Amino acid sequence: MFIADAAWVATAVLQQERPDEDFSLQEISAKAAALGFTKKSVYAHLHGHAVANRKPDGGHYRMLFESAPKRRRLYRPGDPCDPNRKGKITPKREDLPDRWRDLLRWYESWAQRQRPDPLRSLWGTGRKIWADEPADAYVERLRSQW
Repeated sequence: MFIADAAWVATAVLQQERPDEDFSLQEISAKAAALGFTKKSVYAHLHGHAVANRKPDGGHYRMLFESAPKRRRLYRPGDPCDPNRKGKITPKREDLPDRWRDLLRWYESWAQRQRPDPLRSLWGTGRKIWADEPADAYVERLRSQW
């Protein structure tokens, strides 16, 4: 199995157990080791090779998402992503041992359920417009121009 796929599997197993959480690099590394994956090589993928919203450092995968410094969760389509990352989001079914293939079906359901709300993603986008002016004064100024 590919190392990036092992990092994804370890993260997916944790995500399946706790779907609304993110995980420390150490926690994912420990899960990878418990699943029998080589710890050091998996760590490089957790740190950067497979992280969608980090500048590529040799890898272009979008398998994980950096939710905070040294914290990861699975990447969901629609998450912010470095424009130079165009690689795979999940392992290919044929590249996974049979025991991990059900994670792909689970991931599809999880990713759909967890889609970011497009209206919530707009939160705060206009705050610079009235940063130096109270909201009521801003609205009055706009209305006076009608």
